[in-house]
Amino acid sequence: MTDLDLPPRLGNLTFHGPLSEARAVRMIQRLAATEPATVLDIGCGWGELLLRVLEAAPAATGVGLDINAEDLARGRELAKERGLDARVAFVEESALGTTRGPVDAILCLGSSQALCDPEQPHDPAVALRELRRLVRPGGRVVLGEGFWQRTPTDEELAGMWPGAQVGDHLGLGALVDLAIEAGFRPAWIETGSREEWEEFESGYRHDTELWLAAHPDHPLAAETRRRVDRQRATWLNGYRDVLGMAYLTLVPVG
Repeated sequence: MTDLDLPPRLGNLTFHGPLSEARAVRMIQRLAATEPATVLDIGCGWGELLLRVLEAAPAATGVGLDINAEDLARGRELAKERGLDARVAFVEESALGTTRGPVDAILCLGSSQALCDPEQPHDPAVALRELRRLVRPGGRVVLGEGFWQRTPTDEELAGMWPGAQVGDHLGLGALVDLAIEAGFRPAWIETGSREEWEEFESGYRHDTELWLAAHPDHPLAAETRRRVDRQRATWLNGYRDVLGMAYLTLVPVG
């Protein structure tokens, strides 16, 4: 069986998260205005936002860290297509305890768990302290972090990921307080909209849904259908309108 026999993976997504083009442009403009020389993207995936920052800040170089080789290969191809391959490195390695700082700008969107001990519960306070360690004075951190828009009910928790509990996320105010305690000032606070979530959730499964419709009797169809149906159910029956995504632009103090 060749790769052509398999359902496509995330090809309909520009960003791996609920992030619109308009919001991405605003984030990039704010970062580029600080004229960063070095940019680090933690959990970069294929690095679309990193590449756009480098395009907007032509004096900058960047490093993207991830452990998914397929995404990193996609990022390298995108960099080559845009003439950025001499200014960016996509590196397959863990970000835990990374020595790739300090840098002028950090992107960490939906991937703060990469900075935490995988044997321990995810702790955004630990991630924020790591981000503070990795950014230079006067630099910027753009953190994308999940938060509860309201306390989920037991029924909603039961519909989410296995073992979901209230302690998995904080409220927005508590998250911002942790950033301040870690040594940042929150220069910009924004949250993903319902439309951004719907674009992401539908785009995440779009190519696979088309593949399933075209290949109902494929040997992998049954398992793929179960996986995709389970993913969709966790959104529609669990965290939809409950889990939010905060985008915080943070400035280190001192």
